[in-house]
Amino acid sequence: MDIAIDPSDLRVDVYRASGPGGQSVNTTDSAVRITHIPTGTVVQCQDEKSQHKNKAKAMKVLRSRVLEQEQARLDSERASERRAQVGSGERSEKIRTYNFPQSRVTDHRAGITLHQLDTIVEGDLDALLDAVHSYANAQALAAGGPA
Repeated sequence: MDIAIDPSDLRVDVYRASGPGGQSVNTTDSAVRITHIPTGTVVQCQDEKSQHKNKAKAMKVLRSRVLEQEQARLDSERASERRAQVGSGERSEKIRTYNFPQSRVTDHRAGITLHQLDTIVEGDLDALLDAVHSYANAQALAAGGPA
């Protein structure tokens, strides 16, 4: 994935490099600071003696940081969408509860409880499915759609 950075979104500051560096350190504006205005990311470089090399290096670092921020944002969006789809698994989100000690099946959507767990586990789903279909038809009629 590559990211395009609009030059109008950048503020480029040029200043004199600090620290040891020889004769040209206090006479030439070779250090570069680039600010990406939309994200507020700031990158500075004063490694080279040439302003052009420093600017190219700073742009490379800026591009990678902005890309990393965009990737983190996309990952965060995907994670939140996934959490919304999967749910928390709490009792209130369950569709059906099977209680083996009491031989009970409860379908929480249809609001039906059957004390026939053995027959349902063996494959006789008619009573359960009839209740679920009745509930689905009632929901469709209430919403104004076809049953």
